[in-house]
Amino acid sequence: MATLSTNAATSLKFQIIEVDITPPQGIYSRNWGAAQFDVASGVHKSLFLSCLVTQSDEGTLGVILAADLGWWKNNDDERNLRTSIIEACGLQEQQLLFCLSHTHAGPSICTNDKDQNGGEYIVPYLDFLKTTAIHAINQAKENLIDGYLSWEYGCCDLATKRDLKHEGEYLIGFDPSTTADQTLLVGQLNDADGRLNAIICNYACHPTTFAHENTLISPDYVGAMRELIADKLKVPVVFLQGASGDLAPKKQYVKDPEIVDANGRKLGYAILSTLENTSPVGKKWTFDHALQSGAPLAIYAEKEIITNQTFKQLKFEVKIPYKQLDTIEKIEAEFNACEDRVMKDRLWRKLNTRKSIGDQTHALLPVWIWKFGDAFAIAQANEVYAIGQQLIRAHFKDRHIVFINIANGYLGYLPPADLYGKDIYAVWQTPFEKGGLELLIAEVIAKIEHLIAAS
Repeated sequence: MATLSTNAATSLKFQIIEVDITPPQGIYSRNWGAAQFDVASGVHKSLFLSCLVTQSDEGTLGVILAADLGWWKNNDDERNLRTSIIEACGLQEQQLLFCLSHTHAGPSICTNDKDQNGGEYIVPYLDFLKTTAIHAINQAKENLIDGYLSWEYGCCDLATKRDLKHEGEYLIGFDPSTTADQTLLVGQLNDADGRLNAIICNYACHPTTFAHENTLISPDYVGAMRELIADKLKVPVVFLQGASGDLAPKKQYVKDPEIVDANGRKLGYAILSTLENTSPVGKKWTFDHALQSGAPLAIYAEKEIITNQTFKQLKFEVKIPYKQLDTIEKIEAEFNACEDRVMKDRLWRKLNTRKSIGDQTHALLPVWIWKFGDAFAIAQANEVYAIGQQLIRAHFKDRHIVFINIANGYLGYLPPADLYGKDIYAVWQTPFEKGGLELLIAEVIAKIEHLIAAS
């Protein structure tokens, strides 16, 4: 019988800082091609940056920045921001994960949008993010406490499959004919006395409840989830978006804030439900003995465990081919000639992606793996389909696997090979050739196996 490792808790030092990063009124915030506005009319809920700093007993430092932001249209913006933070805080590249929640109701964080209505606020906002992140990291580093990180799997049915075939056409929306990955992974950060200090939520679901009709800045469902946990547990939440390339809420593309908040509460209550089954710090629900009764019974009990002190970090690159892409000049000509607002928006995104790629024929996708004891956090920049995290978790049944989309950059989707050739948004949007996801999965599995063997 496959069971999770008994060394599921890691002893470490940690601190978490939460900072409001709601953008200034008037910033360019058009995220949907069908939207009829450029600037948000108000704020639904504040956007936050969660800064989690962890340190092993040997002094290895790790920083996770989790921000209620969408995605990077221009990788130079992300690279410049992350590099500035790394240099100012004295970090190495493998020590920082800058993760975006992928809300579709946030501000533009692309300097190429500077000439848009409200675009003059973008560069100052990026400077604000840099200053805020640096201050949060330094504050957290100065106030580290001893504690433990432990994990528990749960489930949440907020996520549904979203590649819907309707009358011969693939649409992006709720597909009731198939089942989505509903895996929820909850991390607990407890202090040395066992008191809960923070929650980590790793869940895969597009934050696309608010859509083209919405005119409010919002973290989408993450906001109400965060508020519920704060109300019930009095602790902050670090939200890490999972492999959600093909996952989204059943109820989405709305302008009603109550639907957004209901989606968030669904995730929040799933976190609370998962925590009801957790073991006390330093213990694990473990097989104890067999008992003959009317049936042969397997008796489990809470048993003391030895916490693991391992914290290792690895950064590597996976080489995958690009498609045969249109030239920058061709896309620019199409963009300049286009008068349709929706199609022009698509071409603008395509142009930004194409400029990021340049003359490269292959992508070197950076991947970060952090080993917390017997758990592994995998972070990468693209929108991986759910099958990616499912196959990796299935391969390591005795481990807790954190999978993170849109960390340290962004380029496009990584759908499975069997979808190529179909007229699905993620397939024609992505710059990556067929087979890229499978190469990523194989390399991640190989690297984790090597880390396990080495330890």
